[in-house]
Amino acid sequence: MAQFIINMNSSLPSNQKFIIRVLDKTHLFVQPHVAEMIRVAIAEFRESNTYGKPP
Repeated sequence: MAQFIINMNSSLPSNQKFIIRVLDKTHLFVQPHVAEMIRVAIAEFRESNTYGKPP
């Protein structure tokens, strides 16, 4: 998920970037005002990446 968030951040214009610091492969510091936006984006990604049993 950290890589997903990093890619999400890199797709934004420089004045909208929200990552403060990448600590390691799994931990990031981000601006507090984007927390809900990140949660929604992850939920949408997980929803779109769910596979169902074929009929």
